[in-house]
Amino acid sequence: MTLDELKKIQAAALPQISMRHTHKVENETKYTRQVLVCGGTGCTSSGSGKLIDEFTAQLEAHGLTEKVQVVRTGCFGLCELGPIVIVYPEGVFYAQCQRENIKRIVEEHIIGGKIIDDLVYHEKTSGEVKEKLFDMQFYKKQNRVALRNCGVVDPEKIEDYIAFDGYQALAKCLFEYTPEQVIDIMLASGLRGRGGAGFPTGLKWKFAAGDRGKVKKYVCCNGDEGDPGAFMDRSVLEGDPHSVIEAMAIAAYVIGADQGYIYVRAEYPIAVKRLSIAINQAREKGLLGKNIFGTDFSFDLDVRLGAGAFVCGEETALMTSIEGKRGEPRPRPPFPAVKGVFGKPTILNNVETYANIPQIILKGADWFAGMGTEKSKGTKVFALGGKIVNTGLVEVPMGTTVREIIFDIGGGIPGGKRFKAAQTGGPSGGCIPASNLDTPVDYDSLVAIGSMMGSGGLIVMDEDNCMVDIAKFFLEFTVDESCGKCTPCREGTKRMLEILTKITDGKGEDGDIEKLEELANTIKTTSLCGLGQTAPNPVLSTLRYFRDEYEAHVYEKRCPAGCCKKLAKITIDPEKCKGCSLCSKKCPVGAISGEIRKPYVIDQSKCIKCGVCLSSCKFGAISKK
Repeated sequence: MTLDELKKIQAAALPQISMRHTHKVENETKYTRQVLVCGGTGCTSSGSGKLIDEFTAQLEAHGLTEKVQVVRTGCFGLCELGPIVIVYPEGVFYAQCQRENIKRIVEEHIIGGKIIDDLVYHEKTSGEVKEKLFDMQFYKKQNRVALRNCGVVDPEKIEDYIAFDGYQALAKCLFEYTPEQVIDIMLASGLRGRGGAGFPTGLKWKFAAGDRGKVKKYVCCNGDEGDPGAFMDRSVLEGDPHSVIEAMAIAAYVIGADQGYIYVRAEYPIAVKRLSIAINQAREKGLLGKNIFGTDFSFDLDVRLGAGAFVCGEETALMTSIEGKRGEPRPRPPFPAVKGVFGKPTILNNVETYANIPQIILKGADWFAGMGTEKSKGTKVFALGGKIVNTGLVEVPMGTTVREIIFDIGGGIPGGKRFKAAQTGGPSGGCIPASNLDTPVDYDSLVAIGSMMGSGGLIVMDEDNCMVDIAKFFLEFTVDESCGKCTPCREGTKRMLEILTKITDGKGEDGDIEKLEELANTIKTTSLCGLGQTAPNPVLSTLRYFRDEYEAHVYEKRCPAGCCKKLAKITIDPEKCKGCSLCSKKCPVGAISGEIRKPYVIDQSKCIKCGVCLSSCKFGAISKK
């Protein structure tokens, strides 16, 4: 493909999809309306594929297939409301659509021109009807750069990507910039790796750029997203795979590589499918392979599937896995820029990092550096989960506070519960308490309060969460995922988990907390790779901010949140109990006794803390402490 041919594809494709941005029908397009249906993993699991089938059937029945286009897109971000349907050019946002709703949308909205009020989104925080995507509080503080095409383009059509300047950044690099100039742009932009460590991307490329053309080199992408609750990279690969392919080609041009690998976990079947389609399309168009754009630059890509090992998110373990070996980390130096895949110089960035690069090339380093903070430029994608109203995917400028993300964008805590903590960085990160809600989200500020950016998972917890139990949950994960190569991680994390289990079982002893701290600090400083070095973080951060909960478990044999089953105590308030006997009848072990119309009591020696009595009491007389 030549540059002129690329521009012809763009000129032909742009009018067909421009209404998604301009909200008006262009004269050149044959469509009067477009129906976008979310095809991300969340909405797909909720039946969005059936919605597409029903739209197709209804449009055929009304003879509208030539005028109304149905498009399967990537994730819109507001996963809580899936399956999501957006009708353009109006931009009307229909939430939690079911198959039986589609006939109404076609007949009443598309044919009749009337927006269906009972199907559009009613914002939970205000109760107001929010008809259009851009009216929603969820999107107002966001700035979508890495996610710019997610929910906008059809990820299985390369023409959609090209329409929005796709592969123009690669062409610009090949025809206008030397590799050294591209490195300078990346350095000036301030882009840091979005995979967790935050290493400057331009500097990483600079280290690998030596001996260009003399040594075999590789470009790799880390799509092995393993943090519990994280789905940022998956959504980019599902919704905009060509942005990653284009960025990897740019990286290959810079360092002089002709082969790349995208390492994706096999548990992401939709991402793998769309990525494979995108790679084949790019090859067919001559955007991958030999002599790209008629130049002497050649580059091709292959997908490598991971088997779900969390440790393979660490760069040296990932590269070892690409080689077909057991995914174990190795000591550094030498670093991958010197000795990576198959012992050759290699650069590795994660999906989100790559997704930013084409826009930086097209819009300039100053544009990107103008967002964010002094040391953390640009935007960051977060996966919001846990005890929050708007579960989903958000992208905000660096420096946005934790409070803004959770309450302004995320809609706050459901059920009027009190915010307790937010976990960032997954098993490698730490907990942010309510006292630090106004901390700006950037690399250095999060580290200063004992957490870390990580890849971008953000799990919200409320007053019902026990922080000791949360630390135990993440440690269980890292113990299970440790590769076992180094003793501190293999043995030390197990000993930590044993102490935490002992504490949550009500068997904690004087000195256990101190022993836990000592173990955590030793593992942190002596483990081989990032998994072991960061595994103690959830324990250390909860000890830092919620030490009183640990002490209550150990010295009072009490779980303040009432979460740890073996420490919980379910009681009946005699003032509120009406003596209806319902709780006694429901109790599976006969632990509740009493007389009708008199207060009932619970025999603590028999109670198994199942909570059946709690849910059955109609008078609020039973509580768990």
